[in-house]
Amino acid sequence: MDPADADTAAEEPADRHPLGPVGASLDEAVDRAWERLRGHPTLDRVFYTASELGDFSLIWHLLGTAKGVTSRRGTREATRLALALAAESALVNGAVKSAFRRERPVHEEERPHGLRQPLTSSFPSGHASAAFLAATLLADRSKVKPAWYGLASIVAASRIHVRIHHASDVVVGAGVGLALGRLVRKLVPLR
Repeated sequence: MDPADADTAAEEPADRHPLGPVGASLDEAVDRAWERLRGHPTLDRVFYTASELGDFSLIWHLLGTAKGVTSRRGTREATRLALALAAESALVNGAVKSAFRRERPVHEEERPHGLRQPLTSSFPSGHASAAFLAATLLADRSKVKPAWYGLASIVAASRIHVRIHHASDVVVGAGVGLALGRLVRKLVPLR
């Protein structure tokens, strides 16, 4: 697909964008800039793998369990993360997405790595919200906080790379995840 066609296919009227003209401009600018990165074999492998591992929060459940096994707070930490991810999924993928019903970016070609195409609304990104919720909880009293947020950023950005989300979906999803993570840390502290 020609990059110019991709830009046109992904556009929606600014008055129908959940964030209005500013959100529409952001989506167009990021998609246009990101187009240069798509099709690069190494970047495709990294982002498609990150996107697949983010399905159903698999990566976060695995990392939470591993951290729980190696931590003295063990079971409590892993359980807190698993329950928070379940609540986040119900909230974001259920209630919030059904309120917006935003179309996903148009992608007419077959995806290089057989990535699953979700059926829910595009806004906000559930991968991004789960990633930043998990990063916030995994970083709690951690010596490698930047690594958790770095991994969350890769998973969130992967959704733009693979054309399953618009940039604004990812930004809002990340914000929701950060807010939920802070709320969980406050309501269920590890101490």
